[in-house]
Amino acid sequence: MDQTVTLTQSLADRKAEVTRQCADEARRLRRRMLFGMTTSLALQSIPEPRRCDLDTTMLHTVSSTSARRVRAVASNSQPHIWKYVNDNVCIRIAPDVYALSPPHTWAQLSDHIPLEDLVMLGDAILERQRASDASSLYGFLDGMTYFRGKQHCRRALPLLSPRVMSPMETRARLAAVLHGIPAPETGYAVPNARFASGVGMTLDMAWARFRVAVEYDGDQHRTDKDQWRRDREKREWLQSHGWVVMSITASSLADDMSRAEFAFRLARHLTARGATFTFTVQAMTLEEASKRLSRNANRRDFSR
Repeated sequence: MDQTVTLTQSLADRKAEVTRQCADEARRLRRRMLFGMTTSLALQSIPEPRRCDLDTTMLHTVSSTSARRVRAVASNSQPHIWKYVNDNVCIRIAPDVYALSPPHTWAQLSDHIPLEDLVMLGDAILERQRASDASSLYGFLDGMTYFRGKQHCRRALPLLSPRVMSPMETRARLAAVLHGIPAPETGYAVPNARFASGVGMTLDMAWARFRVAVEYDGDQHRTDKDQWRRDREKREWLQSHGWVVMSITASSLADDMSRAEFAFRLARHLTARGATFTFTVQAMTLEEASKRLSRNANRRDFSR
């Protein structure tokens, strides 16, 4: 999970640079400006999608109507209309620089990014809201009238999870779910487990009933000595208390074959601990997984 230290720093650097660019644009035009799309994400230190059909080098401005649209000569900004703009969805970042709120930015981007990226972004927004589940985004979407991408958002909702600290953790969870493995608890706080420092231990993904977990290790888990020691302390404690902990890296998620191998290894650990489910050798599509999770939404959570 502590790969978030590196991620947090890169997001802070990105925010500082984009805030400066937005402030320069607001001063040049001598007006308050609201930014949305990927610019809004950068201004709020939220990871931007890997794939997007927008020009992410541009500053994306937002207005409620075409009459209010920001147009300027020799500008590095691209204007967009979002009919839901009001004072409650505008977050002040700096003098004359505002960002569209994260849920509205998620909805606004839904017609411009693939479903996997929309799920990653939804996870990041739930973490920013410190949400315990996706109910806030369900309620948000139910309160919206039609917009392009709304059905895309509805497909993403069942695939979202709270307490996810990085996009790669989302990719790892989806790799398991697409092969029929029931969704884990994410950001799971292990009861009575603490480091020598007194800080509680958490797991990226856990099937707590079976004491099986997956931890995603970014590069700093290998290069940072303090991080390496923390990882070793945690995994030794967990293993001594009956947990199976799988460590995966970016290479475990690099392509379809790698993801299938990861899912198969995970499925073996779970079934060895008594879990029952139907493993699919061929990965489902995200749309199929979304429908499956929606059907199972009212059933008891597998992981508890």
